[in-house]
Amino acid sequence: MVNLLQFDHDALGDWCEQQGERPFRATQLLRWIHQRGERDFTAMTDLAQSFRDKLVAAAEVAPLAVASEQVAADGTVKWLFDVGGGDAVETVFIPEAGRGTLCISSQAGCAVNCRFCATGHQGFSRNLTTAEIVAQLWHAEFELRRRLALGEGERAITNVVMMGMGEPLQNYAALVPALRTMLDDHGYGLSRRRVTVSTSGVVPMIDRLRDDCPVALAVSLHAPDDALRDELVPLNRKYPIAELLAAARSYLARAPRDFITIEYCMLDDVNDSPAQARALLALLRGDGSAANPGLPSKVNLIPFNPFAASGLKRSPAERIAAFAKVLQDGGIVTTVRKTRGDDIAAACGQLAGEVQDRTRVADRRARAASVRVAAPASRRRAASAERSWRP
Repeated sequence: MVNLLQFDHDALGDWCEQQGERPFRATQLLRWIHQRGERDFTAMTDLAQSFRDKLVAAAEVAPLAVASEQVAADGTVKWLFDVGGGDAVETVFIPEAGRGTLCISSQAGCAVNCRFCATGHQGFSRNLTTAEIVAQLWHAEFELRRRLALGEGERAITNVVMMGMGEPLQNYAALVPALRTMLDDHGYGLSRRRVTVSTSGVVPMIDRLRDDCPVALAVSLHAPDDALRDELVPLNRKYPIAELLAAARSYLARAPRDFITIEYCMLDDVNDSPAQARALLALLRGDGSAANPGLPSKVNLIPFNPFAASGLKRSPAERIAAFAKVLQDGGIVTTVRKTRGDDIAAACGQLAGEVQDRTRVADRRARAASVRVAAPASRRRAASAERSWRP
């Protein structure tokens, strides 16, 4: 059985042709599945009976199994979806006035291993399929429509952010068809401005996304210099800040917005000093030279959401406000993200799910810690500069 959630419009058209049907059947199927939430092929009454019989025999619309659901005091909803093999991923719905945002996972775990992210501490198991990515949106949209008693044509989900578990651009082949289904007028019909891919900095894939399916882009920066970012975001050792910002500038040529969102997690006494705020301002504003052209950007400061074993603390509110003021006074639009769903561990950086780690991240972290204790600081910095990141 083929799961039709796996296909974007073009791929579904090809599949229909393989079944001896005309490509326009793909449009009808997309509408039934993604606009009406229908799984039962026999209920798709504008399809020929012969085609419905083929669908029953060869295809399915297979949602993910819901392992658990939690609802926070602020209305945030978190689902834990079982994706098999001992793995489960988390998806979060954030209700706001006039909009509903769904935070979707792209991997079971994450290989980037950012220090401040609970997902990375779980290690990495595998990439999700396109069907597993789309199924998160399919379930949330139609379950929420039912609960909210929405009328025909009313959407529960107005915005999608690929900011759940995993690094989306390390699952590029599955990500792009999923994005195309989200954007398709016969699918979910979301605007490119309302679909955001967040990346820790996979530079070659930023370039490919610009050409293949440009949506809004968010860059998880979290440090104003390479030395600190190497420690917080290990991917920086492979793609340092200069290369990352150059790719982001290039992306703007086809982006649906005229700025890149910069995400910056506020960590107490790590990256939150006035000097670091000024360094970030200089990095983003630039000086107009070829060496430092800056980047049109909006900064989103994210108060760190603590989790066990991180060894990190949230910056005090007054320090976050002072950091924001430096950027705002320098002409950078800056917001402080409101923490949502932290009472059910659904806030930014807290998603962990259940991951059968194939990367033995806990062992590697313990070995790295022992090396840091044994080595003098100067030798640690030199070693960090020489290492290249490996997934």
